[in-house]
Amino acid sequence: MPSEMSTVHLLREVAVQFGLRSAEFAAANGMHPTDVRALICLLDAERAGEPATAGRLGARLGLNSAGTTGVVDRLVRLGYVRRERDPHDRRRVRIVVDERAVALGEAAFGPLIGRIVDLLRTFTPAERDAIHRFLLGTVAAADPD
Repeated sequence: MPSEMSTVHLLREVAVQFGLRSAEFAAANGMHPTDVRALICLLDAERAGEPATAGRLGARLGLNSAGTTGVVDRLVRLGYVRRERDPHDRRRVRIVVDERAVALGEAAFGPLIGRIVDLLRTFTPAERDAIHRFLLGTVAAADPD
């Protein structure tokens, strides 16, 4: 059975590999790696049904207001996101990911995601549940708050 530390080292290797893929994607599409992380955060907020605002994005990325504005401005200039007034609260501005950015991400990361899904399907439901719990715990452990 693998040791706890060998599992931690493998998780670190996964993070490095994902970081490399993300940096390659950023470079190929005229983006900064932080821009890619921002898009991921925005897509995750959308999936969770949470409003994506500059304040929440900055908090997720650990950026101050000026840094967040810079990221959003770059993504708007590239046509990957747009600012929209929140229909429920006109004072709030939401950041919405454009479908072109979604398609670009799916083209770049879809094959990797497909291979990971195929791998997960080789595990029993109980094993997938354990993996899921481990990853949720890892996210919680890594959260500085």
